[in-house]
Amino acid sequence: MKFTFLGTSAGVPTRNRNVSGFALSLRENRSWYLVDCGEGTQHQLLRCHYSLAKLQAIFITHVHGDHCYGLPGLLASANMSGRKEPLTICAPDGIEQFVSAALKYTDVSTLRYPLHFVRSDNCAAQSMKVFSDHRLKVTAHTLSHRVPSFAYRFEEIPPNALNQSALRAKGVPRGPLWGELQHGNSVRLDNGKVVNPEDVCEASWKPRAIMVGGDNDKPELLVSALKNTDLLVHESTFTEDVLARIGTQYMHSTAAQVAKAAAQARVPFLALTHFSQRYRDKLSADTRHIDELRQEAACYYSGEILMARDCDQYTLTKDRKLAKLPSEC
Repeated sequence: MKFTFLGTSAGVPTRNRNVSGFALSLRENRSWYLVDCGEGTQHQLLRCHYSLAKLQAIFITHVHGDHCYGLPGLLASANMSGRKEPLTICAPDGIEQFVSAALKYTDVSTLRYPLHFVRSDNCAAQSMKVFSDHRLKVTAHTLSHRVPSFAYRFEEIPPNALNQSALRAKGVPRGPLWGELQHGNSVRLDNGKVVNPEDVCEASWKPRAIMVGGDNDKPELLVSALKNTDLLVHESTFTEDVLARIGTQYMHSTAAQVAKAAAQARVPFLALTHFSQRYRDKLSADTRHIDELRQEAACYYSGEILMARDCDQYTLTKDRKLAKLPSEC
């Protein structure tokens, strides 16, 4: 699994950070998935070499502009570039209306590709998947914010590996039927018995999983959903002292809150993102240093902490090692 931070600033962009966007790809192919699409996301994509033609689905966490204002422009650019493949957008109520209005009033009268909207708020309420294909399955999880907000859990679907002992026990002869089963198809034997893939196949490796959260002031809501998850990507807008001074009305998390939830869920990797613009890489008279957030999180969480930066790329290997890749920017 490879992922790229396209935007890591909260609310508004800074000189070095764009607003929210996160790209995920699987198994060394060019197909990929996008979580949130703040203004300027398509510029970031050009710097990171993701193709709109290979985009499989978009997941919007909530309706606030720093998470969705870039969506109409990205869709229009995909249209102008000749995309014809259908595109799924998983999002809460309001996003479909926003996209439809933006395209209508900017004279994008015809899309060359079908858009398929899935309501993540409905799916989360009914504990349903919001999306799946042959590469991964995605579930939505309810968060706490000023508007309905959601986290998305991405779990890969590894290719099938044949269990030869099970094949012999089921009486499946070596040959084309093995290939059918490995590709997920049921087969009928000469004696009339049906053998299903799940009877004789197992995953080639333990599925990797990543949880990407939207804005949320109660990270503990995710603890149960984080079971068997390798990485939590979560907003860390403030430190505790700043939250105490400005109050809770913005409904964002502190580094300490996220770290406590990650520690409780025993997630091995934690990525902090969505930083208030008051935190910078260089100190000045009116700013705080970004490392204060890491230091606060480290007081409560002993796993590996990533401080997200725009265009940073990482890979999560099959043996659960996290490695930073060279930046394409």
